[in-house]
Amino acid sequence: MIAIIDYDAGNVKSVQKAFEKLGQQVEVTRDPQVILSADHVVLPGVGNFGDAVGNLRKYGLEDVIREVIARKIPFLGICVGMQALFEGSEESPDVPGLGIFRGYCRRFPDREGFKVPQIGWNSIFFLNDGKLFKEIPNGIFVYFVHSFYVEAENLNIVKAVCEYTNIFHASVQRGNVFACQFHPEKSGNAGLRILQNFLLVKKPEEKEEE
Repeated sequence: MIAIIDYDAGNVKSVQKAFEKLGQQVEVTRDPQVILSADHVVLPGVGNFGDAVGNLRKYGLEDVIREVIARKIPFLGICVGMQALFEGSEESPDVPGLGIFRGYCRRFPDREGFKVPQIGWNSIFFLNDGKLFKEIPNGIFVYFVHSFYVEAENLNIVKAVCEYTNIFHASVQRGNVFACQFHPEKSGNAGLRILQNFLLVKKPEEKEEE
């Protein structure tokens, strides 16, 4: 079962439909017991960093996310769900992030010929053998909607980069925790393959597919 964390963030339905298209049972929930009993957990989201992190804390979900990670349940953050895993953001400088990863979220600098937010398709390039991108062509196009991007402190966790006004970190992974700034659920067949690769990651008591 896939648990999608419900914290009043946008884009939940699209993520749910993408996993259902892959034949998965999906629960959209903020119930800690349901989340902790899931095979995979997803934190989607579109919107303001401060609102997103504030809602996670309002609903008591920060500790649940930490427990999911401690139990090594495969976890995927998408868009603002990725940003929330870091230490903070220029979008809401007074709101600390969850600090699962060290690093900060920056606004795209103003640059002639580029509109902020970045909305649309862009290519990503892979680093450090990320499990999400197994057997996916390097330079694949995926769909973005964002004005802020992650600047991870530890470059070893960066699994994909993208360029829009500057090169930025488009996906990270450490252990059972995955995150991507782009929207795999809106990225066509490539996005579905990325989600399928996420599903291939199992809890420690289960053997991963070779």
